[in-house]
Amino acid sequence: MVIDYKHLSRLSQVWPITSQKFPNIVALHSPHSNPEIKLTFKELWEKMQYFASGLQSLGLKKDEKVSIFADNSPRWLVSEQAVMLAGGVNVVRSAVADTQELLYIFQDSDSVALIVEDLKTWQKIQPKLEQKQLKFVILLSDETTPENFLNYEQVLKIGAERTLVENEEVNIDSLATLIYTSGTSGQPKGVMLTHRNLLHQINSLGVIITPNPGDIVLSILPCWHSYERSGEYYLLSQGCTQIYTNIRYFKNDLKDYHPHLMVGVPRIWESIYEGVQKQFQQYPTKKQNFIYNLLGLSEKYVLKRRIVKKLALENLKPSLVKRFLAAIQTIYLFPCHLIAERLIYRSIRKNLGGNFKTLVSGGGALAKHLDTFFEAIGVDLLVGYGLTETSPVVTARTVKRNLRGSSGQAIPQTQIKIVHPETRENIPFGQTGIVLVRGPQVMQGYYKKAEATSKVIDSDGWFDTGDLGWISNENDLVLTGRAKDTIVLTNGENIEPEPIENACIRSPYIEQIILVGQDQKSLGAIIVPNLEILQKWNLENKLNLKFPEKSADFTQIKASSLYDKRVLEKLRQELSEQIKNRPGYRTDDQIKTFELILEPFSLDNSMMTQTLKIKRSVVMERYHDIIDEMFEK
Repeated sequence: MVIDYKHLSRLSQVWPITSQKFPNIVALHSPHSNPEIKLTFKELWEKMQYFASGLQSLGLKKDEKVSIFADNSPRWLVSEQAVMLAGGVNVVRSAVADTQELLYIFQDSDSVALIVEDLKTWQKIQPKLEQKQLKFVILLSDETTPENFLNYEQVLKIGAERTLVENEEVNIDSLATLIYTSGTSGQPKGVMLTHRNLLHQINSLGVIITPNPGDIVLSILPCWHSYERSGEYYLLSQGCTQIYTNIRYFKNDLKDYHPHLMVGVPRIWESIYEGVQKQFQQYPTKKQNFIYNLLGLSEKYVLKRRIVKKLALENLKPSLVKRFLAAIQTIYLFPCHLIAERLIYRSIRKNLGGNFKTLVSGGGALAKHLDTFFEAIGVDLLVGYGLTETSPVVTARTVKRNLRGSSGQAIPQTQIKIVHPETRENIPFGQTGIVLVRGPQVMQGYYKKAEATSKVIDSDGWFDTGDLGWISNENDLVLTGRAKDTIVLTNGENIEPEPIENACIRSPYIEQIILVGQDQKSLGAIIVPNLEILQKWNLENKLNLKFPEKSADFTQIKASSLYDKRVLEKLRQELSEQIKNRPGYRTDDQIKTFELILEPFSLDNSMMTQTLKIKRSVVMERYHDIIDEMFEK
């Protein structure tokens, strides 16, 4: 049963309720911090009050901005909620973000104070920071602080000695937080989210997940990101226990903590899938062939079952004859699926902790093979859609209607319509256009950027997402790409790169890929190959090719050592096969030319966002010389 918070007027009012309902349940557990931290809901609320009171004693007033440059930890949640509780507005970003970006955010937001991860974070930005406007600087670490600074424990101690004064002027339409969009190009913009925006998410996400108090949630995404943040608020409001993990400990934490729920991005699910595939590849060839044949038959069963349930996106209204034939086929294929369940799927679920009820994916398109894989192994993988500007969730699939390939139906109080990109006229069901959203989760606007706000929110309150999609007769939203990412070929054909890229990375030989080809005759691609799989292929075929060592400098622009005609032909075959097997394949989808690079797109080289989406424009700018040469061949 979902706990109702519709009567609240401020987000901070959630925590005394959870403290009363779940006093002794562990709310936050950080097993990999030093020292390890565990907070019950009662302790969490107590620390929020002390920290908020401490902030007030340091001079924080209503509506003043406090920048928080820190990452996942219980102290992050305590501090950001304490700012709201004290009547202020928090401005959040990762401590490892680029220094210039942090300085820009601090100045642009008009912050009067700063809370940082540790002394190292402060030292990174201090030399160029205008300190005259600073009321205080707080370290979330326990380090000895410079003069006039305070650390986390010192603020709690100050707050415990005075009474918190909750500002009654803070209401449901008051600004709660500024989240600066990392974006893929240009200066970040401060998205203004109110208490109404955030409370709407808490009161609406129950249509997607219905947890029980004490359910274990594994948290891996950046806590300051709107997607993870709203997910945390909701799951904590229902009495769940949140375990903080990271890439290093993720696989072990799955087995150690047996989570029930998890919010993630496609790259997380891809890593699970790749881990399973890597395990299969360790088996002898005969066993591999048996497994893959069995999995192929199991996948056919799953696809036919979708038709029977009227949940096949390619055929949402199958005839009685088609459903009957699909039902017959499921009967014949079911024994194979059952054998796969007993021999393979049970083991996979056990390695995932064995308790997963629901996984929720967001932050980018989910590749078709991942949807099918999780469906086959018996784990409900749902997909939600939204943007920072919409707090973020707009639509979501549910267990009852998990239409693979779609982004689900609108959550409560949310309206969606599809309009023509140029005329802005409404488009009928089933036709592709720009996705517009209206509802309580839509932001107030961009901070101090009225012109930018007016470009995306019209006078009737409709927010232009910039995404392309269509709506089914059952009101399922199906996204087809980004309007600004559309590649227009010289023949006038519009190509949405994301679906083709998702098809291509299904090949084990391709680690990452970005499509290019604007104003060209055909598509091209920048590809990061999977060196491990290529090396194995090299050995199996006794080609005696020399591949770079793992210790090699991958920052080189071209992967010249891989430019053997046999390697190129193998990759060309893989691309062609994956693209031709994609639903809706057209001849214009074929990739006619490509270049290889060795350095993966990553957070470290600023070619991925914090939610692990490739920054298309950044990649294209970095490799523009290669792209130009590609089409001159």
